[in-house]
Amino acid sequence: MERRHFIEQTLAAGFAFGGAVQEPAREFVAGGTGSVSYQVQVTIERKQPGKPHKGKRLAAIQPHCDDIPIFAAGTVLKLLDEGYEGILINVSDDSMAGEGSSYGDIVLKNENDTKEVARRLGLKEVIFLKYPNHNMDAWPLVEIRARLIFLFRAYKIDTVISYDPWALYERNPDHYITARAVESACWMSRSEWDYPEHFKFGLTPHGPAEKYYFARGPQLVNRVVDITDYMEGKVYANLANVTQGPAGNLGARLRRRLAAEGKKLALLGNDDETANRAYTRRFALSRDRVRGRQYGLEYAEVFHYIGPDESEVEEYVRRNAEPL
Repeated sequence: MERRHFIEQTLAAGFAFGGAVQEPAREFVAGGTGSVSYQVQVTIERKQPGKPHKGKRLAAIQPHCDDIPIFAAGTVLKLLDEGYEGILINVSDDSMAGEGSSYGDIVLKNENDTKEVARRLGLKEVIFLKYPNHNMDAWPLVEIRARLIFLFRAYKIDTVISYDPWALYERNPDHYITARAVESACWMSRSEWDYPEHFKFGLTPHGPAEKYYFARGPQLVNRVVDITDYMEGKVYANLANVTQGPAGNLGARLRRRLAAEGKKLALLGNDDETANRAYTRRFALSRDRVRGRQYGLEYAEVFHYIGPDESEVEEYVRRNAEPL
């Protein structure tokens, strides 16, 4: 991440009402001369009553400790509230970002922050893969993918939330390497021919059938998740990332600075906790408010969503089969 500063561009806009609905398909044009146009259906995903996802498992996968909190914490909270269980996979060692006296000190602080983020989100476990921060493109992609395949099978992961492997203008190698490893691991983990040694120890072919992919820059957006009911939980999770996250203690610092100048902001309240929460909601996570307004929502997160594959044969059977 570019910590504390965010620039967003999205490829879809619209307005939705009611429950989970699809917007009219929108046409996008790629390229100049001889350009190709295509249709994208944007779905507004809202909170569902009860526990419709009970028994399902998700993996929130991030290269750095602040990625899921910034881009997808609201969606994680929503899915868990709807019945999912989940884990957090942190791919890098987070040694290159944050305040500390040494690499080791920064790694430890970020690791502790990540554990606290997971606790606040309700994720049951954190797995640290510990690849070198800012240098993951020097590591064999096949190794990262193999480790993810093992985890997908061992935890029987049904849904992943991570960076978009097809997003535009991503300059951070940790982001695009994580994205590529996740995408390839998703389908390979369902194959009986990939890493069959796993099956000798009780694992079975199993991989995520649903993917929520987020991005820092432009991407194909076809899923908008209404996180209005979960915004306070998202703020709370981001406040745990004090070492390198976008929130930290910035609200309290601003409040104290203004007080020294004989000023105050009503937004920041009368104590540090209120100031930090307000600052995080209003400034550090302002993209959620901006995106929400584009779709007639208060707060939203946007994704390139890929759902379960359903063959034409199975779809035909489902619609047309009759009892004997």
